[in-house]
Amino acid sequence: MIVSQTPLRVSFAGGGTDIQSYYDKSFGAVVSTAIDKYIYVIVKERFDDKIRVGYSKTELVDSVDEIEHDLVREAMKMAGVSKGVEIVTMADIPSEGSGLGSSSSVTVGLLNALYAYKGVFVPTDTLARQACEIEIDILGKPIGKQDQYIAAFGGIRHFQFYPDDVTVNTVKLQDHDRRRLSKNLMLFYTGIARKADSILSDQVANTDDNMITLVEMREQAEALAQELSHNNVDAVGRFLAEGWKKKICLSRKISTNEIDDLVSKALKAGAKGAKITGAGGGGFLLLYVSPDRRGDVGFALRDYRELPISIGQDGSKIIFNVRRQS
Repeated sequence: MIVSQTPLRVSFAGGGTDIQSYYDKSFGAVVSTAIDKYIYVIVKERFDDKIRVGYSKTELVDSVDEIEHDLVREAMKMAGVSKGVEIVTMADIPSEGSGLGSSSSVTVGLLNALYAYKGVFVPTDTLARQACEIEIDILGKPIGKQDQYIAAFGGIRHFQFYPDDVTVNTVKLQDHDRRRLSKNLMLFYTGIARKADSILSDQVANTDDNMITLVEMREQAEALAQELSHNNVDAVGRFLAEGWKKKICLSRKISTNEIDDLVSKALKAGAKGAKITGAGGGGFLLLYVSPDRRGDVGFALRDYRELPISIGQDGSKIIFNVRRQS
């Protein structure tokens, strides 16, 4: 039996510039961090040749091609596992539409667990690259690459995206600054589930019209990476606020009246920055709040469920590995 643990993520700046329609024209940049909330994938040998997949539903099939769960199906093909397994996925958050990169974390976690099941070591960058290939090239999802890479690498990262390459830079913070950053982050569930694909498809279609804004968002990520390299964690609040103002210009689907009201409440209560995670439209609201205003912000958003988070230092990893002796 193999169990992989893969982190979810929040991004601080540059989200949207990791999409190919943009970085093919002008390189993209994102600053994001793994958080201490995870996707777990269990892979276990079966006594027969059937394939059982468990998630929000259960599938029992005879071949890989019959699997309805597209990420499981394509990860099995990529890893070369074709029969006789049970695969179960579990998450620390709502299963769909969270904006925390859950689909990509599932894909990375599946690949990691399936390769471990075969006894094959795969480098971290290969996990990220193959997860991108599955989601973007094979399944045609209109998404970017930051989610797969932060899920694989973990920690706080500054990514730069080019047509044929991704540069992974580690953002190094002193331990006490990393702890302070964790304490200043608040995450609230809006209760609004949404499909990221429609929002991102709209954003992709508008890439040419949004080029100036996207370049500015990329430059925000580059600037924030510099600030964090000097341990200025409070810059996160300012860049969240400025980035959200630019992000909502990319598509009318990114914000709603309810989201606008929620952001306004948080800022009036003392948050220094606020944004909807992921593509927007729903999911989680990320805030940067100094410790002396957390109580005020929590009270202002008392009708919404808070999800306590901390910075996650590890990327996808195998946390349980027991192989049956032949």
